[in-house]
Amino acid sequence: MSFTDYLFLFAGMGLVTYLPRALPLLYLTHKQLPQWLVDWLSLIPVAILSALLAPTLFTDSATHSFDLGKPELLVAIPTLIFALKTRSLGGTVLVGMLLYWLAGMII
Repeated sequence: MSFTDYLFLFAGMGLVTYLPRALPLLYLTHKQLPQWLVDWLSLIPVAILSALLAPTLFTDSATHSFDLGKPELLVAIPTLIFALKTRSLGGTVLVGMLLYWLAGMII
C-alpha cells in the first residue's frame, strides 16, 4: 500500500469512528428528550459495568463455573461498602487495590 492509501485508510477510520458519535450529538443538541428516556439512558453505564464485572467476580475462568470463593469477589464486597459510605472514587480505587494486594499475599 502506498502512503496515499494509508492516508485514505486513516481518514476513513477516523470518519467511521467520529460520525456515529457526532451525528446524534448534533441532532439532539436542540431537542428535549422525554424524562423516561433520560432515566432509562442513565442506567446504561451501570448495566455495562455490571456486565463487565460479573463474569470476573462470580465465575472461575478456567472451568467457567460459578465460584463464590474467588479473591476478587471477597475484595469487591468491602470495597463496595467503602464506596457506598464515602462516595470517593479515588479512595475506593485505593482501598480496592490495597485489599486485592493483601488478599494476594494471604491466599
